[in-house]
Amino acid sequence: MRSDRSPSLASNIRLLKGLLLDLDGVVYVGGRLLPGSLEAVLRIRSAGIPVKFITNTTRRPRRRIVQGLEELGLPVVIDEVYTPATIAHDLLLREGLVPFLVVHPDLREDFAELPLDGKEAVVVGDAGHFFTYERLNQAFRKIQAEAPFFALAKNRNFLDHDGELSLDAGPFVAGLEYASRREATILGKPSSTFFRLAAQGLGCAAENVAMIGDDVEADVGGAISAGMTGVLVKTGKYRPGHESCLAEPPHLVADNLKAAVDILLG
Repeated sequence: MRSDRSPSLASNIRLLKGLLLDLDGVVYVGGRLLPGSLEAVLRIRSAGIPVKFITNTTRRPRRRIVQGLEELGLPVVIDEVYTPATIAHDLLLREGLVPFLVVHPDLREDFAELPLDGKEAVVVGDAGHFFTYERLNQAFRKIQAEAPFFALAKNRNFLDHDGELSLDAGPFVAGLEYASRREATILGKPSSTFFRLAAQGLGCAAENVAMIGDDVEADVGGAISAGMTGVLVKTGKYRPGHESCLAEPPHLVADNLKAAVDILLG
């Protein structure tokens, strides 16, 4: 088991009171649990450490994410799963905004029961094959007309089912920003708001939380910026050298989730 630790890791571990785990690329890949990941989650639970499973996926509703984890043999309750759509739904509801959705059709159920009449807000997620010129152009015109502009995530890419990287929502969000000369409010990782609310859901201060992820920018960089311990695992979308991409390096680089948990919990 190889790991690279920063000098500050030992003091961070002493303060650890909660864990955030990325899902795709950390717990599972391609619909299969990664070796040791179930054991790692069971150890976290047996240690009594509060945990949230967080994901930047914006194609699947939270209900289906929970169902998929249960089918893999990892039972969770819905409140343990934290997504950008969760934040977006609650924000739009508070503000009384009507969503103009540029998202995958499957995700629309996470925006149910929102107002149907009133001021519109553009919400962009990973629509996959449903990114069409017509829909993007409609969104562009609404943004030009001063509609609030939210992005569920701005990831560059994700590890697809064929084992290759595919375009995520980020390039499309960037295109709308470029065309409209307006910057989207990012609701998913690496937004500090996302990590702050996730920590609140654990009942912990940010400095008492460790985030374990395979995306050095969205997972680790975002967590560190929010004041958390950032742990990078060499699974999923990780590629050699990613640990050198941040101005402040990860506090821990481990081979996989189990190795990371073994170090964090001792």
